[in-house]
Amino acid sequence: MDSNTPPPGEEVAEESLDGPVPAETTTVDATSATPTTLPPAPKPKGGLKHALRRFNIYLLLFFFILMIAGAITTIAYFQSKKANITSTLKAQTLTQQTLQQVANSDATIGNAQQILNVQSSAVFAGKVLIRDGLEVAGNLQIGGTLAISSISVSGAASVGKLQVNKDIAVAGDASVQGGLAVAKNLQVTGGGSFSGPVTAPQITTTSLQLNGDLLLTHHITTGGGTPGRNPGPALGSGGSATVGGSDTGGTVSINTGSGTSAGCLITVNFTSKYNATPHVLLTPVGASGGGVSYYVNRDTASFSICVSTPAPSGASFGFDYFVVD
Repeated sequence: MDSNTPPPGEEVAEESLDGPVPAETTTVDATSATPTTLPPAPKPKGGLKHALRRFNIYLLLFFFILMIAGAITTIAYFQSKKANITSTLKAQTLTQQTLQQVANSDATIGNAQQILNVQSSAVFAGKVLIRDGLEVAGNLQIGGTLAISSISVSGAASVGKLQVNKDIAVAGDASVQGGLAVAKNLQVTGGGSFSGPVTAPQITTTSLQLNGDLLLTHHITTGGGTPGRNPGPALGSGGSATVGGSDTGGTVSINTGSGTSAGCLITVNFTSKYNATPHVLLTPVGASGGGVSYYVNRDTASFSICVSTPAPSGASFGFDYFVVD
């Protein structure tokens, strides 16, 4: 008997993709010779086709879950980027109501660490108070009056017209290319150097030093207090003497009396002493003054007009004097 031949009474079950198909089983009853045919056994569940179907469903579910996870991840990423941008750039729109509130009341915008950028032009109808420094990157143009308590310019400054109502102090050198008009007093504590002419209706100085020639195109007028005088014994009885002028120059008028003698006619006392014995230039006025034999005694405080021989009695004459140190 062939090994592949089924035994008598049994049939070979057919195989399919779902597994082996059970064949009808025929049994022989022991009490009867009639064979009994049993119905075929039910097909077992499962099989290769069923397994493939279940695998495809799971695979689709896996890809679907991956797609959902990717979509959730993408949405979360863009939401986080949007949140970062929103937190970095905080834009605020000034409404008309807000601007009206700023115009009608005091308002504080931002803090010291923030910067307010105004892209358009701005016009302030009232006053602007800046409590900290003012930095101007471009040009500063002022159409009206600029009133400040102090100004410090580290670089060059070009001013079309500058009016100073109080004091002006220049610590360094000052160069004036045009004319300089001083309506009041000009006080210079240090040296002054002028390369061109200096024009002034009056210059008052304690000391004037000229390193070159002195050119005067007008008169020399001396000023100051009138010196004092002491009449001398050479005037005689009833004689008198007067002085008109200053320490620098003037005129001495002499009227002799009776009984004149040789000696000093008058002593002129300076209002201010000279540093050293000055030079006294004496010029007689008229023929009477030239007819006397006069001479001068001088020191730092005064000078005296004297005669070596008695002057004529009852005579009137005078002398012009000029004193330089």
